[in-house]
Amino acid sequence: MSDTPNSDFDLAVKAADTLRSQLNSHNYRYYSLDDPKISDGEYDQLLRRLENLEALYPVLRSADSPTQRVGSAPLAEFESVEHKVPMLSLANAFDDDELRDFERRLQSRLDDDSALSFVCEPKLDGVAVSLLYHDGVLVQGATRGDGFRGENITANVRTIASIPLKLHGDDFPPVLEVRGEIYLPRAGFDAINAEALAKDEKPFVNPRNAAAGSLRQLDSRITAKRPLEMCAYSLGLAEGGTLPDTHLATMQRLKEWGFLTNSLMESVVGIEACVDYYQRLAALRAGLAYDIDGIVYKVDSFRLQEALGFVARAPRWAIARKFPAEEARTRLLDVEFQVGRTGAITPVARLEPVFVGGVTVSNATLHNEDEIQRLGLRIDDQVVVRRAGDVIPQIARVVTSDADRADLPAIVFPTTCPVCGSALQRSEEQAVLRCTGGLVCAAQRKEGIKHFASRKALDIDGLGDKIIDQLVDAKLIHTVADLFTLTVEQLAGLDRMANKSATNLVAAIVVARQTTLPRLLYALGIREVGETTAKRLATHFGSLEKLEEANEEALLAVSDVGPVVADFVRQFLSNPDNLAVIASLREAGVAWPDIEAAGDQVLPLAGQVWVLTGTLTAMSRGQGKEQLEALGAKVTGSVSAKTTCLVAGESAGSKLEKARSLGVNVIDEAEFLALLASEA
Repeated sequence: MSDTPNSDFDLAVKAADTLRSQLNSHNYRYYSLDDPKISDGEYDQLLRRLENLEALYPVLRSADSPTQRVGSAPLAEFESVEHKVPMLSLANAFDDDELRDFERRLQSRLDDDSALSFVCEPKLDGVAVSLLYHDGVLVQGATRGDGFRGENITANVRTIASIPLKLHGDDFPPVLEVRGEIYLPRAGFDAINAEALAKDEKPFVNPRNAAAGSLRQLDSRITAKRPLEMCAYSLGLAEGGTLPDTHLATMQRLKEWGFLTNSLMESVVGIEACVDYYQRLAALRAGLAYDIDGIVYKVDSFRLQEALGFVARAPRWAIARKFPAEEARTRLLDVEFQVGRTGAITPVARLEPVFVGGVTVSNATLHNEDEIQRLGLRIDDQVVVRRAGDVIPQIARVVTSDADRADLPAIVFPTTCPVCGSALQRSEEQAVLRCTGGLVCAAQRKEGIKHFASRKALDIDGLGDKIIDQLVDAKLIHTVADLFTLTVEQLAGLDRMANKSATNLVAAIVVARQTTLPRLLYALGIREVGETTAKRLATHFGSLEKLEEANEEALLAVSDVGPVVADFVRQFLSNPDNLAVIASLREAGVAWPDIEAAGDQVLPLAGQVWVLTGTLTAMSRGQGKEQLEALGAKVTGSVSAKTTCLVAGESAGSKLEKARSLGVNVIDEAEFLALLASEA
């Protein structure tokens, strides 16, 4: 680079600054003012020019550049972050009278019966997020989580065009936290579902699920492809600067800083005006470009908000009123019984198609036998169907008169599995009937094999859901053991499987033959035996043979294993069909070496809390976690004062900084490997 004033680099710096300023200004006009001055094509041309400059001079690329919305390399996991100001939930009002009671409570607490000023705003049906800005630059995005801690989704929120990477203007506080709702407009939802169907992929159920799924992608490049938007609805934290003294004025200030705010937000006086707003929005709801599931009312004055304070996990000065679930009347044609991955028998109502809540409904879940008895359902009943939470269709009630129901057929539950004919079982504690067929039930087969091959189980790289569906449908595999007999020729004959990908998959299957006892136990899909329970069973007994021989008393001696889990383990490992599959796994070369049984011994890292961060070169973080847990440690994803030790790999970031600030012991990978070797 030249140091002369008119060097190419100096010109590039000026050009990049100008382009960033223009692009930020056009984003502001588009999202905040709804007054674009250039076409999408002209905007794309400006963005392409900036991308070219930053590619030529990478030093020009900054975190707040408009080019940084394309996504970045996948994360290994989401980091947990703490909200400095908790993201509380809201109390609910279910009718006009409860809304009036809300105002009376406020007036009583304030000792003033004057009509209050409220801000009314649509309750968007999306995902609540927190955005943190330092000196006007976005530094963190987080989910609501439990209200006190959420997941760090900064890489994903950066891809959303309506979220400013750098605030507009210069009058914002040095530290500013903005809260809002990330949602998927209906047009965007229809577009991504149309694309999914064209690719023979499973579509999303509703816009909210699509938005939530998009935000939880570890690969932000996938999030960048989803047309998400973020609408700001409040402040969480502001340090420094001067802010307005009302909520509505603050929302206007957020709009000036570049945030999208809801154009239907209104300030009204008195609760009757709130009731009127609810009725007006209910009438507009179906025609909006996005989904809303209710209205939020907030006392406008911050001074009164402070005086009113909070109760439990909710502010006293705000309330939500949900819209009722939409209902329609139709006829119950039949009831069919489906079998899930864990063998649960679920009755499904087949309905005369009816349009309700914006979609045509022809099926509804009936949950279990108790639900059918509660409703008193019979075949050919006239029923009212409701879309609960605007998502899951369910039968709300029967409307056929008793006189007309006398001769209607009763709903008869099966006594054996409708798929494999195995006996059904219902425990005293649960209302669900389950098939006892385990690994040999065809209905459970696909989901069971998918679970067996999943990352935390045998981790067969490249064996996706679509391939498993094809293998089962083509009758190439019947049990999980058949996976290990597959050939390149068989796989290459599947749809979208070339010879190279088939060869790679066979190689991955060969690698998966060498596994561990904890992974095997988890992979088998024993009910209630998750990853942690599988590890505890493995370390307690040391071998599958000893676990198979264990009686209830021996199983109950394992930490966190209660009577229910013990019963499920005994049922599974005493079923001859399941034992035959395990034997077939051994015959196919699958090996899981015994480990030294812990029994009642105290493991060397018992009671300790460890965190892994950065990139490890000798193993993956998942493998490091397994080794630590085998030594008795609890491995978490976030650093706190309770953390015993942090293992810092290459490119360790915020977790390392936090550990040092808290005085937590930090070791590098070499020290970590030495520790593992000493405990081997």
